[in-house]
This record gives sequence, C-alpha cells and structure tokens, in this order.
Amino acid sequence: MGLFGRSKVTAGLDIGSGFVKLVVVDHSGEQPEITQLATSPLVPDAIVEGEIMDPVLVADTIRSVVDSAGLKKKDVVAAVGGHDVIIKKIQMDRMEEADAREVIRWEAEQHVPFDMESVQLDFQILDPRGEGGQMSVLLVAAKRELIDTRLSLLADAGLNPAVIDVDAFALHNAFEVNYPGEMDGLIALVNVGHETTNVNLVDSGVPLSVREISFGSRRLREALQRERGLTADEAEELVQGRGHDHSELQSFVAERADELAVGIERAAAFVAAQTGGLDLGRVFLSGGGARVPGMAEALGDRLNIRTSVASPIERVAVRPEVMQAHPLDELAPMLMMAVGLAMRRP
Repeated sequence: MGLFGRSKVTAGLDIGSGFVKLVVVDHSGEQPEITQLATSPLVPDAIVEGEIMDPVLVADTIRSVVDSAGLKKKDVVAAVGGHDVIIKKIQMDRMEEADAREVIRWEAEQHVPFDMESVQLDFQILDPRGEGGQMSVLLVAAKRELIDTRLSLLADAGLNPAVIDVDAFALHNAFEVNYPGEMDGLIALVNVGHETTNVNLVDSGVPLSVREISFGSRRLREALQRERGLTADEAEELVQGRGHDHSELQSFVAERADELAVGIERAAAFVAAQTGGLDLGRVFLSGGGARVPGMAEALGDRLNIRTSVASPIERVAVRPEVMQAHPLDELAPMLMMAVGLAMRRP
C-alpha cells in the first residue's frame, strides 16, 4: 500500500492509548533497517477510546519519546484511526486517476455515512491496468476534525507531520514487508491494543474490511484484578508475560479470547457475504495484547484457524545498538504499527 516517494530516513510515531512508540527506519541500504527506537507508557486515561483527554500530557510524553530516541529531524509519519475513519473497497466506472479525483467525492457520498463537507478523502485504484467498464477502488474517508486534532497534537510536541496515514494501512505495510509469502488468500491482521482491537481483513494483499472491537489488554488487567484479586502490578506482570505462574492465566485468557473471536468471525462473515464466500485462512496477532501468554493459542483454538503472533522485525534489520538497548523479543508485537508507519517514505 505504499503511496509515497522515497526518503532515506523515516520516523514512524504510533500514539496509542497505552503507549507512545517511535521507530526510525533507514531506507538507504538494500534492506530497511531500524536505527532508533523509543517507547513510553501514557498515564491512564490520557487517551480514552481514541479521544485525547489531556493534550498537554500526551504532547509531553511524545516529546520525551522523541528526545529518548535522539531524533534530530522532527519530521514524523503518524496515523489516525477508529470509528471516524472509513475504509471501503468500491466499484467505479473505469477512468484515469485524474478524472477519478474529480468525481470521487460524489462516489463517496454513496458509501460514507459522514457529512461530506467535514471529511478528508483519498483513494487508490486497485486495478489500474484492468479491463472492462468497472474498476476497483479503495476509498478512504476521515473526519477532518480527527486529522486536525492529530496535527495540533504533533505541533504541540514540536513535530512536523510528513504524512498522516491510517492505522490499518500502517499495520498492512509492516506485515507486507515482513511476511511477503503470507499475502495469498484471505487473512486477518488483528492488532490488540490497550483499549481496542483493530481487525483488518486482507485478500491477496488488498484490504477488504476494517473493524474495531471494544477489547484490549486494559480489560484483561482490570478483570484479573476484579476477578482474581490481583494487584495492579501483579496483573501487569501476568499480562506482559513476566509472571512466573501462567497456569491460572490460561483458562482466564481462553474465556476472554471468545469475545475477540466473535468479533473476528463477524468481520469474516461480512466479507464472505460481500465476496461470495471467501474463507478466512489465517490470523496474525500484533499489538500489546498479542504478548499475553496463551492468547494466540486460545484464539486459534476458538476459531479453529491457524493463529500466530506477527513480528515487525521478521525481515526488517535492526542496528546492534538498538537490539542491545531494548528487549525486542518482548516489545516486537507492539511495534508493528510504528514500523509500518516508518515504512512510508514521504
């Protein structure tokens, strides 16, 4: 899904509800290489359901992460996502891209449930060399207020937004780079975040559907405290996989995985209805919630589909000093979005 030109170094900034992550990738060699990395947790409830409740605190955290990474150039690639972003594959009369740009707003009115005066639109023709009277187009619409809020936050943090991307595309980019052999057929890229989970269904490299589920690692922590009597620190240790006794966690995770599985099944059923019966072939987990011990196994058992944890450094090189400074085996799943953003070359 690369839409932009080339630059030697790109900084991807992922502003999640639980953590801020910054990854810097150097594109000047034969393969992309991670040269800088920094993360920082956010104070609880600084961002709630994607809404920034404390812009000053979040901007301060972003500045701290940027300083920690030693980022000299202040250009970053960031993203927006959530319910205020619509991604949809549509059919249009075949035409040149310049002509499509003239009529895309009218076409979007048929598919986007927002006031068209308040949205920013973009699109990509998926079969530019195709034949026939119709062409497939990937339509993206985001509320302008959402983008303006993100731009304002970056400005407050002293950063320049080189590109504002979409969360789902960033995840797609990171996966495509690291797992080029897994792009055939229908797959689910499932990013389990702090508060929400993004389910991206991709057919042979083309995004078909993006859904957001109100499920995240925060809910697991709170349930462990409420139902199992753990302290906040004990729940955090277990969810991060650092606790010593995971036997009690297995049944707990299996119960919670059912909720996530239902959301994935509904998304797959919707795609099957739209495409005439495409079957989901494999599920790839990422995000902080993917690190929960037993989550991938429990979800795979529940769905009866091969499920594994995806890593953004499967094929992306990492500078030795970065590997020495950070526990990448632990951090990797939650860096998927940031690495995907850093794959953009504005």
